[in-house]
Amino acid sequence: MAQDMKFEIRPEMREFAEKSMDQAKQAFDSFAAATRHAVGTAETQAKTLHSSAREAGQLAMSFAERNLSASFDFAHRLLKAKDAKEVTDLQVDYIKSQIAALSDQAKALSEHASKMAAK
Repeated sequence: MAQDMKFEIRPEMREFAEKSMDQAKQAFDSFAAATRHAVGTAETQAKTLHSSAREAGQLAMSFAERNLSASFDFAHRLLKAKDAKEVTDLQVDYIKSQIAALSDQAKALSEHASKMAAK
């Protein structure tokens, strides 16, 4: 007797179920596309940030190398100074050049930070 029973889905119920499945599939596809887009955007931003941070590090390193080179050059010139006036003149020149260099370096780092913030 149980084997004789037919399981039938009324056409209206089948149509409702099919529409529901189609809507669920569309919603999932939209969610998956939005997720792929968000992941892609995050990856791009991470790569940009990493690249910008690396550039900032390289910029700072080049500044440090230039500053150290200037310091060694200054020390070398001090060793060759013949009197106190020459030492004073060398020190004044060194301080002026370092202030100008540090000002330029701060400006360059600030511009780089602004570019990073704009990305």
